[in-house]
Amino acid sequence: MARIQIITIVINVLFLSYISWLIVKGKLREEYSIVWLLCTAILTLFSFWREGLDIVANLFGVYVPANLVFTVLIFVILIYLLHLSIVNSKLQKNVTKLTQELTLLKEKIEKEETKKTEV
Repeated sequence: MARIQIITIVINVLFLSYISWLIVKGKLREEYSIVWLLCTAILTLFSFWREGLDIVANLFGVYVPANLVFTVLIFVILIYLLHLSIVNSKLQKNVTKLTQELTLLKEKIEKEETKKTEV
């Protein structure tokens, strides 16, 4: 086994451990960890199976296997950014709605307090 394979496998195992630690500590939600776990698993697979990347690159007609890795990673990043944008948009709507409801409740409480002080 080549030195780069050993280094890559060790880094992938450390990264998987770190992701697991983040999930256990509640700093990373499970739905977001799936992408990280899947990408790390694929990298680990190709760390053990060096010829696999060449085979997959040939299947897609890519001459340089490294180009396939970069293309796939860019595509995955774009999809993930789109997903995060959608989540962020939903959260912004929820924050706006909660702020409006809080303001209405605050006004209602203030009206009740003024009624009590007048009586």
